[in-house]
Amino acid sequence: MKRIGIDVGGTNTDAVLMDGQAIMNSCKTRTTPQVLDGIKIALQNLLKNDNPSSIQSIMLGTTHFANALVEGKQLEKTAVIRLGFPYGQSIPPFVDFPEQLKNHIQGLSYILPGGHEVDGRAITEFDEDKVKSAANEIKQQGIKSVAVSSPFSPVDQQFEIETANILNEIIPDVQLTTSSEIGSVGLLERENAAILNASLLTLADSIIDKLQEAFIQLGLNCPFYLTQNDGTLMNVDFAKKYPVLTISSGPTNSMRGAAYLSKKQDALVVDVGGTTADVGVVINGFPRAAANVTEISGVRTNFRMPDVYSLGLGGGTIVNWKKTDSNKLSIGPRSTGNNIQNMAYIFGGSTLTMTDVIVASGKQNIGSPEKIPITKEEATNILKHAENMVSAIVDRMKPSKDKLPAILVGGGAIIISQLEEGISEMIHPEYSSVANAIGAAISQVGGEVDQIFSLDTLSREEAIKKAKEEAKNQAVKAGAEGDTVNIIEFAEVPLAYIPGNVSRFLVKAVGDLKGVNENELGNNIR
Repeated sequence: MKRIGIDVGGTNTDAVLMDGQAIMNSCKTRTTPQVLDGIKIALQNLLKNDNPSSIQSIMLGTTHFANALVEGKQLEKTAVIRLGFPYGQSIPPFVDFPEQLKNHIQGLSYILPGGHEVDGRAITEFDEDKVKSAANEIKQQGIKSVAVSSPFSPVDQQFEIETANILNEIIPDVQLTTSSEIGSVGLLERENAAILNASLLTLADSIIDKLQEAFIQLGLNCPFYLTQNDGTLMNVDFAKKYPVLTISSGPTNSMRGAAYLSKKQDALVVDVGGTTADVGVVINGFPRAAANVTEISGVRTNFRMPDVYSLGLGGGTIVNWKKTDSNKLSIGPRSTGNNIQNMAYIFGGSTLTMTDVIVASGKQNIGSPEKIPITKEEATNILKHAENMVSAIVDRMKPSKDKLPAILVGGGAIIISQLEEGISEMIHPEYSSVANAIGAAISQVGGEVDQIFSLDTLSREEAIKKAKEEAKNQAVKAGAEGDTVNIIEFAEVPLAYIPGNVSRFLVKAVGDLKGVNENELGNNIR
């Protein structure tokens, strides 16, 4: 099966063409201000010698939605209906949002009766009339995006569903996210995730439609999929509904690609791009998940994200250095980004970048080395400083004191030659510069469940069965072939601090994309 993997980074857009396990072609182009233009250029370069009609699927990791949140652009004003009154009045929706982001997306907010306790008891009775009144006010204000949240809705979604039904009836074109669909336990973080997702829904419709149009113009009439934060795929309909789940797909794609290229299922991964170096851990070939609470653009959320530490070190990173004072050396975090060809010394600019340092050290021969104002010895010292920066982060990210292999990927990986203690081996796999695109191309389809069950009303076996079936169903909805779906992660956490016999179940299921099998991709599903 021929398929294309694409990953859009802050500096470069990478693409790879694969046929089964074979890598047929790859390319790296500059990410353009209009991201779609860069994707088109990458595809045109990739398919110079191939018939587009032979491509059967496209897997894409994109920064579109992450950029929108960072820049506060193309976001929709979003109203929030939180159920659970009288609880939570002192901490209203949007309370912990950065001011700039809040100014772009904050709409009307309501705290209405409803909500559930952890054992399923209603906090207060659901008030249909008050929800209808709120829906009519939202409609009058012209707001089309709404987030609905409710205490312990992962346990009981009834009131969120009833609220969503009313909103759909009164505002037929509403763009709606219910918090139980997207986050886990923890009302404020789950509500925040729902708000961010709702604010992106209109943009998601537009971007995905434009991507489809662009692919068709290039003769690519095959299905395409977007990569998620957890290293799996989602189909177009799923992506339009949950765009926030793509936010950290870039680092995830790199880690999945690194594991695939190195054939190491458990390892540290250092992905050095043009702007940042991302350090993460793969376990069983998938990124280790971050703790329950993660931040997106300064907003606390609690849906699944990879555990990644990013530091300002890449090929375009600006080096602050004075020949007269060796103590003045600092690297990053500022970067030239995709403007490196105008700013770096080797291209006729006047800014010392890590790419200049690499050339001055003799590791690469690009542009005009004679224009670089540092010696080979000085460049070597700067590279040693960069390696020490990464070593410190690697030491923090290691899951135990045991040594692990370190896989170096990304276009800037040449910066790192050696890391300190704790590394069993350094691996620079072939095609490492496009590991992120390869990670996208090999992705499978996943579904996950994070729910609380009262084992007083449901047996443990029934709860486990229900959670696993729901995770498998989520994978099928996202585009997996039903009979290939397997459970790859399962955890039960008894909640001893809550009255009664209550447990939290976390389940992840992964299956093959329809038309692809795991043997073709060479993945080890456990």
